[in-house]
Amino acid sequence: MDISASQFRLLKMMDEIEDHAIILLDKEGNVESWNKGAYKIKGYLAQEIIGKNFRLFYPEADRQLGLPTRLLTEAFTTGKACHEGWRLRKDGSRFWGLITITAVHDENGTVVGFAKITRDLTERIQAENTIKKHVLELESQNKQLEHFVYIASHDLQEPLLNVNNFVELFQLEYAELFDETANMYLDVINQSTERMRNLIKGLLDYSRLDKEKCLSTVNCHQLIETLLKDLATTIALAGATIHYTDLPTITAYPIELRQLFQNLIGNAIKFRKVNTAPEIDISAEKCTSGWKFAVRDNGIGIDPLFKDQIFLIFRRLHERDRYEGNGIGLAYCKKIVEMHGGELMVESIPNKGSSFYFIIPDGHAQSL
Repeated sequence: MDISASQFRLLKMMDEIEDHAIILLDKEGNVESWNKGAYKIKGYLAQEIIGKNFRLFYPEADRQLGLPTRLLTEAFTTGKACHEGWRLRKDGSRFWGLITITAVHDENGTVVGFAKITRDLTERIQAENTIKKHVLELESQNKQLEHFVYIASHDLQEPLLNVNNFVELFQLEYAELFDETANMYLDVINQSTERMRNLIKGLLDYSRLDKEKCLSTVNCHQLIETLLKDLATTIALAGATIHYTDLPTITAYPIELRQLFQNLIGNAIKFRKVNTAPEIDISAEKCTSGWKFAVRDNGIGIDPLFKDQIFLIFRRLHERDRYEGNGIGLAYCKKIVEMHGGELMVESIPNKGSSFYFIIPDGHAQSL
């Protein structure tokens, strides 16, 4: 195949391309060729645009700033110029174009013109702008929700405190007038307001999770040792035994990780079988995505019907007179694990025990 035939085939191939505008410009930027992609993207027929300057593709503001000239100068000087921005179609509508202008040289190395390739990225930029808009809206809604929770929590605390204070004064000043039933009513009021205060505090703490936290290196073995010392009284009263060995050092949020283990251990102790001492085993193993932790117990277990509901905030499966609490603990644990990029899971057999698993991904983990 001779050279002229090769050139003809190349030009024909370029002309048939529809997803890129491929045009040739002379040294002044006048259009010399026009392919199907150029027509599809810009809207001009070849006979309407050949001979005209490529500057008309640019908005007036860019022309005033000399952008087309700067791009030609850069391509002339360095061999190539790239730019991304708004361009104009024949009908005056805008599209977001990614353009590359490449200098074309003759056999002596002299610049004789330019090849300009344009790609229409309007859909991409619109999608990016839509995502940015949704992110900003979501951030605004989250801030409003956080503000509401904060204000509501503090505003609700004050009347509850007043109720508690006046009930105590009432009991103190009029104690001789109350019979057993009246004292029971006042005790119920006290218990209810205290439970409400705990619920509000739990909700406020839950809303504050994942706010300006700092990752640091955490020795999980030392963390559990310290935690068990702090829980010594609770563990002794329950007669619990806790096993843990070879726990790793990871990169995590230390305070939140401690709260996670404290809640899981606390639940294992709380939801124990009658006349059975709690046995709790804490372990970790390296997996493909990081470290997989497990907290296993021999407690009352969880009915499979409620396995997915236990992680919902304020969701309780038992009466308060049997197991105290406000239904926030496992929701708190789930959010802490998700803060680390992991997932909290549970396997359980009623009256046999439960095993809670969570993974700290590699982005937050390091081996010993």
